[in-house]
Amino acid sequence: MTHQIIQPEGWLPAKGYANGVLTSDGTLHIGGQIGWDGNKQFVATDFVGQMRQALQNIADIVTAAGGQVSDVTRLTWFVIDKSEYLARQAEVGAAYRDVFGKHFPAMSMVVVAGLVEDEALVEIEATAHLS
Repeated sequence: MTHQIIQPEGWLPAKGYANGVLTSDGTLHIGGQIGWDGNKQFVATDFVGQMRQALQNIADIVTAAGGQVSDVTRLTWFVIDKSEYLARQAEVGAAYRDVFGKHFPAMSMVVVAGLVEDEALVEIEATAHLS
């Protein structure tokens, strides 16, 4: 079986990458998602708003592949401001639970000097296993 590209309906096409790739064994690899919507418009200028949108994008890709957020097994976060993340833990937790509920996959966070999109404050990639 050829790998299947996953692109949520109505989203502008990804250029130079895939939002999601579903392999024949049911592994869904989700490319780094940032705080913009399916029209590539940033929905927020703050860290928590962008984080929530990035997580929603991941949820939308998983759903488009026929799964649900509980199928996500790994998240890797790339943030440009560690201090803002730490200072807003309560808001981060609330926004996370709004999208992922009480599902907590394995996670890593990496502090980076910058992201490709200048407005982006966070990028999150994921892996899911669909049965």
